[in-house]
Amino acid sequence: MNYSGIDLHSDNSVVSVMDDTDRVVAEKRLPNDLGRILTFLAPWKDDLAGVVVESTFNWYWLVDGLQAAGFNVLLANTTAIKKYDGLKHSGDETDARYLAHLLRLGILPTGTILPPEIRTVRDLARKRQQLVRSRTQHILAIENITARQFGKRITSNQAKQLDEHAVDQMHLPDDVSLAIRANAAVIATLSAQIDTLEKRLHERVLLNADYALLTTVPGIGQTLATVIVLEIGSIERFANAGNFASYARCVQSQHLSNGKKKGEGNTRNGNKYLAWAFVEAANFAIRFCAEAKRFYDRKKARTNPIVARKALAHKLARACFHMLKERKPFDMTRCFA
Repeated sequence: MNYSGIDLHSDNSVVSVMDDTDRVVAEKRLPNDLGRILTFLAPWKDDLAGVVVESTFNWYWLVDGLQAAGFNVLLANTTAIKKYDGLKHSGDETDARYLAHLLRLGILPTGTILPPEIRTVRDLARKRQQLVRSRTQHILAIENITARQFGKRITSNQAKQLDEHAVDQMHLPDDVSLAIRANAAVIATLSAQIDTLEKRLHERVLLNADYALLTTVPGIGQTLATVIVLEIGSIERFANAGNFASYARCVQSQHLSNGKKKGEGNTRNGNKYLAWAFVEAANFAIRFCAEAKRFYDRKKARTNPIVARKALAHKLARACFHMLKERKPFDMTRCFA
């Protein structure tokens, strides 16, 4: 049996094939051309236990192409792979071999390969979040300008609604007015694009049963439910609520020995979009749900607001796991008993 590892870069890949004794039987650096990579792997296709690809920013084309060609493809979770620090020399070839080596030993940390049709919608939701962050930067810029000019800020809603007439009514110096107009024009453009994306996303997830369940959770509306549904993919890939909460970055990452903290783990290991969604859900739940507010206040009295908010996010994440597993709507008594 043979094993293959691919060290993927932006414009080339190192492809390595090893046997069950870790002997390299074939290895080559190839341009990122699917046809050439498939041709290189073809002689070993029938004997390959699997092909391991790094989970980098540009893996879609390679993984989808290998799967379409009939290869068993595994996506390596690079944040969970720890190489021996004492190596005197390492390079792209040793990285590719190491992926194949972990696969042979059966200890390869893997990520989930979502179907392309689900990934496209999920990436659209991530694009929406990127545009919202960009719009926020321009809103804050207008707030800062008005604070410098008038000694107080306008609200974010006022900044989003600024037009030529409103800017003229501020009676600001010409250069300052031009700066605000530039920000306002970008805000208007981004708002239009965000509305378009939100409409498409709503169409894609409206009939999803998980989406309907999630909207019953305090603090989770249409936007957050959309993000959570698309980032999860299938709840069946999580063995228990603890694993799901860890993936959503809602648990502590620390190393303990004899009851004492000895260090921290990889705090970035998990899904940053789910982490954001559940913290946002906690913020809204504190404002609009009395039970969630009481839970938050009890935690805050013993710790601090940041830890208390994270604890509420953790509780909501675990509740969502059980809801999606059991196909039941949110139960206030069960969550905040």
